[in-house]
Parts: sequence; C-alpha cells; structure tokens
Amino acid sequence: MTRAIVVGGGVAGPVAAMALQRAGIEATVHEAHAGPAGDVGAWLGVQVNGLDALRAIDAERAVAEVGFPTPVIEFRSWTGKVLGALPTSGPGGDVGLSMRRSDLYRAIHAEALRRGVTVRYGSRLVDARSTDSAVTAVFADGTVESADLLVGADGVRSAVRALVDPGGAAPRFVPVLNTAGYSEHVLPGAEVGRLTMVFGRRSFAGYLAAPSGGTWWFANPPLTREPSAGEVAATSDAEWRARLHDLHRGDRSPVLSLVEATPGPLRGWTTYDVPTARRWSAGRMVLIGDAAHATSPAAGQGSSLAVEDAVVLARCLRDLPLPTALQAYEGLRRQRAERVVAQGFRTSSAKSPPAVGRVVRDLLMPVVLRRRDPQAWVRAHSVDWDAPAVPA
Repeated sequence: MTRAIVVGGGVAGPVAAMALQRAGIEATVHEAHAGPAGDVGAWLGVQVNGLDALRAIDAERAVAEVGFPTPVIEFRSWTGKVLGALPTSGPGGDVGLSMRRSDLYRAIHAEALRRGVTVRYGSRLVDARSTDSAVTAVFADGTVESADLLVGADGVRSAVRALVDPGGAAPRFVPVLNTAGYSEHVLPGAEVGRLTMVFGRRSFAGYLAAPSGGTWWFANPPLTREPSAGEVAATSDAEWRARLHDLHRGDRSPVLSLVEATPGPLRGWTTYDVPTARRWSAGRMVLIGDAAHATSPAAGQGSSLAVEDAVVLARCLRDLPLPTALQAYEGLRRQRAERVVAQGFRTSSAKSPPAVGRVVRDLLMPVVLRRRDPQAWVRAHSVDWDAPAVPA
C-alpha cells in the first residue's frame, strides 16, 4: 500500500496523514471548509493518552507549544463545597493540556504541512467507490481521485460513515447545550491550570484560570428535547446571558461574574455522539475519530481518542495487509472507544439531577474520589509505535 486519501481536516485527519507518512504511506488530506476550522467549541483539553499518541509520531511538541498544563480537575457543589479532585497525570507523570480549539487545529495543520503533507481545502467528498484494488473518491468540485485507501476523519456527521455503514443509526443527541467564552475577570487567588467543575442546582459549568490572564469557562444548560436545526444557532447573545443568569443565579460560584465579564456575542451549539457504528470499515474505506465514535465533551477525550486511532491505524497498515490491517485496527480500538463514549453520555445525562439526586451525589462523590480515580484507565493508555501490530 502506498497512497491514502484522508477525508477531514480537523484533528484526526492531519494526524492520520502524518502517522501514515511515518508508516511509508503517502496521504493527502481533503477538508470541506476553506481553511482550518475556527474556534467552534471555544477550548478543550488534550489528555496525556492523546499526548502519548502524538509523541509516538514525534508530533507532541507542536501541540504542547499552544497549550498549558492543567494538572488537576476540582469538583464543587452549587454551595461552593469542594467535592473532590482528580489529577490529569498519566503513569509517566505528564499532565493534560488545555488550549483553544483553533490553536490546536492551526498547530496540527502547520506540523502536517511542515512534513510535506498536502492539504486541499474546499474539497468536500460526495461519493466513493471501493474495488479489490483501489478506492475512488468523488468531490463536489468534480475532482475524482483514486488511492489504495480512504480514511474517513470527517466528524460526527461523517459522509464516509454513510458509505461504510449505510442505514446505520443517526448520531445521538446529548441532552445538554453548550456555550463557552473567555472572560476578562480574574478570580481572586485563582490557580492557573486548575480546572474547576461546578455542579450547579440547575446547570453544570466549569472554569479555568489561563496563564495569559482572564478565565476560560463553559456551561451546559440542560435540554432533554433535541432542538430543531438552527434553533440553537439562532439564539442571541442576550438570550444566552439571560438563560445562564436564570440557571446559575442561586449558585455560590463565580460563573455569572465570568459570563458578565465576557465580551460578546456568546454563541452555543448542540452535541451529538455516536455510541456505536456497526462497521468501521468496508473494502478500502475506514473510519477514525468522531466518524467512528464521537463522544460527549463531558468525556474530555474526543481529540485524544482521535489521535490514538490515527496512530494505531497507521501501525496496523504498516505491519499487516488489507483487510487484516483494518480488522486489527477495529479490534484494537472499538471496545475502548465505545466505553469512553458511554461514560461521557452518562456523565452528560447526570449533570443536572433533581434535588434528591444532588444530595446523594454530594454525599457519595467525596468518598468515591478519595478511594479511586475513575478516569485512570483512560489516561493510562499508551501506543508503542515500534511494537509490531498484532490483532486483538
């Protein structure tokens, strides 16, 4: 195998192209948008398992340069009581990083381009056909391209997934909305890199003091019904602020002061996950990242799982022939990814329980967090690039 088409230019696509290149496979990235995606989603974390996978292909430094260490996640109740804390460190002592999503995209794209990866913007896939010897991709501008493999890294609404698993279930609505911002307010005594999660009485939120000054924050207003297309996008800045004020006005937390000191306009978005795709590959087409297993932001693992996928897929293709390589990749990745997706959905669904649930949570959470780290198994994952790929 010598050449691959990678569809999607978010995080998974360029990392896959770099990993494939390292495995001796030339890859071209096709991105539907006119350039690297903007600051949709505001900010995120890349966890130690994702950094480990980037390190396997010598790409960790590019990401580390745009992020800052976030060594601890603290949990508080609406009363201000500390319920516990979790480290973000892995077995080697590294810690997770926080960064603007747009900075992550720019860093990944710049590193891929530096390595000679071709990225074609404004190139939207409309169809693909796989034979025993090649796969042919058709793009909206009329371009037709053939290669040995097509990698679908095109997100939760993946066009490639629709080709690999036609008739598969639609993405699942996660029952919270999302909004976020960069506040100019600096909290007294704030510790840079301490991510604080607040279980409000009526809504979940979080905030993080940034080294550049100010505070990054997010909020998850609950919404059990799936909104119609465009409904959330049409919500005005004033409506977002009024909604957040209504949800958090009774909480003893700085959330509202952070919102008030955030330049507008505030915007929001809905979240969907993909609990399971019946197939991750078909012929010479394969899915990675959100295209295979989109997860709720509550899991904090979307980008990190995507990077793991990209590197593991490249290892399998380096060491095994098709279709064995694609079967081995899915066998090595599916159980782990779907477990993280399920955990993220449960976390999102439990962010704003009724009064009795809040009391039980606030009593049990300190005990549970003192006894064990429920995220340790996720962070402990490591990719050994030099080890031969062996089917699970």
